[in-house]
Amino acid sequence: MTLEELGWSPTLDAAFREHADAGLVPARIAVAYGATFRVVGVERDELADVTGRLRHDAQGRRDLPAVGDWVAIKATTIAGGRSTIHAVLPRKSLFSRKVAGDDTVEQILATNVDTAFLVTALDRDFNVRRLERYLAMTLESGARPVILLNKADLGDQVDARRLEAGRAGLAVPVHVVSARANTGLDALAQYLEPGQTIAVLGSSGVGKSTLINRLLGEERLATREVRDSDHRGRHTTTHRELVPLPGGALLIDTPGMRELQLWTADAGVSEAFDDITQLAANCYFTDCQHDSEPRCAVKAAVEGGTLPADRLESFHKLQREQSHLEKRQDTLAQQTEKKKLRTTMRAVRKYYETKDRT
Repeated sequence: MTLEELGWSPTLDAAFREHADAGLVPARIAVAYGATFRVVGVERDELADVTGRLRHDAQGRRDLPAVGDWVAIKATTIAGGRSTIHAVLPRKSLFSRKVAGDDTVEQILATNVDTAFLVTALDRDFNVRRLERYLAMTLESGARPVILLNKADLGDQVDARRLEAGRAGLAVPVHVVSARANTGLDALAQYLEPGQTIAVLGSSGVGKSTLINRLLGEERLATREVRDSDHRGRHTTTHRELVPLPGGALLIDTPGMRELQLWTADAGVSEAFDDITQLAANCYFTDCQHDSEPRCAVKAAVEGGTLPADRLESFHKLQREQSHLEKRQDTLAQQTEKKKLRTTMRAVRKYYETKDRT
């Protein structure tokens, strides 16, 4: 594949000049195997490891490669050897979330995505609140969100669900499809232009693997039936991978997420709830929290029936989560700085102790 077919752009070309002068070549991360990556580029598809310097200089997970990244590598000349990744090029979009559980750690899902297919099912697992979370994450990332309501063949409230998704997504396109029945998929062609990168996101059981198989034109990914007890799915995709589609677009599949906790998404939440943001401009107090304050335009819209109460509650919930996470991030950053300071002081003491002995 050429660099352009992999999504290369003039912006990347300009950013890569300093690395070209150092004798490095561009490649894109296709798969992450822990600390080892599979990279693809012009006439290459090989394994690569991050250099010690890049790993040492990284301030956090965002400074290391992820699926979708463009990187500068030094190709190996040894048969069966591995190339080395020396730098990560600037990203145009980045999807991340907090890892599941209590750990305050960021997980990078994908980078350099142009369009995100947010897949939800029209069966009993349909959840508009979960959809709002995916929208906030996508809008924060810099990619364009597109809502796919899958399993139209199983849903008995298709029109009502479409309206709910439309209210959640405001101006975001909504498409009703059935990957299993192969209906409605022609509408997705407009997003699958050559060189465009598409991420497929959604919880387990919404039919992402079946959808991707349809887009690929072959049964490449394993699929499983959802459980009858709760209509929740089992993981069939276990890692993220960048794969080319027949028409020239590139697709990043992601494992299904049982829970989606946002990382840094203040702007994404504000944009995902733009109806509330616009109403808030008419509140009497500029710092109105839309709770118990008087002359609140947002609460008035709820009372007047023009804004669903559960949507406002969802907005409050995401804001509380973001506030709580920011406090934990600040605490963790302070602990990290203290640890670095202690390490530095020990090194200084050791230096002077050694100097005194000599």
